[in-house]
Amino acid sequence: MTRLSFNFYGYSRESYKACAEMIRSTDRKHISILTSWFFLMNFVYLVFSYLNLFGVNEERIPFYSAFMLVSLMFGVWVLFFPKSVDKHIYFAVLSSIFMLLIYGILSSIAQPYMPATMFLVLLLLTSLSYVGSMYIMILISIAGTGIFIFTSYSYKTFSIAYHDTYNVLVVLMLSILLHYSFQRMRIAQFVLYQQDLEIQRKLEIKSSFDSLTGLLNRGRFFSIAEEVLKIKSEGILALCIIDLDGFKQINDTLGHQMGDKVIQVVGKTIMECLRIDIVDKNISSWNLNQPFDFAGRLGGDEFILMLRGKKDREELTAKLKEILEKLNATSFDSVAGIRASVGVVEVFANVKDIDVAYKMADDALYEAKRSGKNQIYFSKKDIREAE
Repeated sequence: MTRLSFNFYGYSRESYKACAEMIRSTDRKHISILTSWFFLMNFVYLVFSYLNLFGVNEERIPFYSAFMLVSLMFGVWVLFFPKSVDKHIYFAVLSSIFMLLIYGILSSIAQPYMPATMFLVLLLLTSLSYVGSMYIMILISIAGTGIFIFTSYSYKTFSIAYHDTYNVLVVLMLSILLHYSFQRMRIAQFVLYQQDLEIQRKLEIKSSFDSLTGLLNRGRFFSIAEEVLKIKSEGILALCIIDLDGFKQINDTLGHQMGDKVIQVVGKTIMECLRIDIVDKNISSWNLNQPFDFAGRLGGDEFILMLRGKKDREELTAKLKEILEKLNATSFDSVAGIRASVGVVEVFANVKDIDVAYKMADDALYEAKRSGKNQIYFSKKDIREAE
């Protein structure tokens, strides 16, 4: 049973952690917005100080200049080093909160004959901006409020400090309530987004992979192969077609259920020999520039492979022999060895049409069948001549 937590805004720890990347991204954006606003606010107040407007006199120039400089340095870090901010997001959020709350407290001290307003605004603003830990946010808010009340009674008359205390306690309760409500809604959006991504991933798997073997289906294999042909690659690039020998006899004598099992065994053998990770089915994350092998099922008892980065034909042949030997040695139920013919064509850098390569590999497969089956046959014709 999933345990929900108040500390994670009414969600489980697992759900919260699953949204960690989106939480970091959201917090970084809010840091950037608040820091920019804070810089501009201090700039405006600095102008008022120079011009002695709205009761802001020249004595406040060092105060606003100092916080302008701090916010500028903080903003440069957030804007130009986003990866560093993401790595230290916890520190960045706490720094932003402390900077704003300290500013609010110092602003209150600087105007001892007036009830504080800036601290109340900043306390509420920070509670709405950041997704963190509910307990930590409560602790920071209470600590900031306590320091604010202490300084208020230290620098202001009792009546004004009492007024500040009443106001800040009301805002504190409101900020805690709003923090939980707003961040819970944000987490709900993140969780919903994660669920949508999972649905899309499952749809991608269903539309890209053969349900019986877990290999790529025909359409997806050819679309990836076309992209691979556009990439300049080192070593030999080969397209191979594998067709099982005597598969119709297996279906006729042992039944289609056993035939499906044979297909599954072939698919598993191909994946093991080519070291295909059956877990990594997120095609959008595949780096096609890396010379990995991949395979698909054309349909029925036909399979197709693209082997990449082999240094010479001997290495390529050795890999195909490994697949063929493992299939021949397979034994289960009434099946004693799986025989297969393999047609291979080496694809050169100037070839951009996968259909040309497929036609030649298919012709090579025909020759393998005609020459006695259960063997590997390389196309005798240079693929460049075929074009």
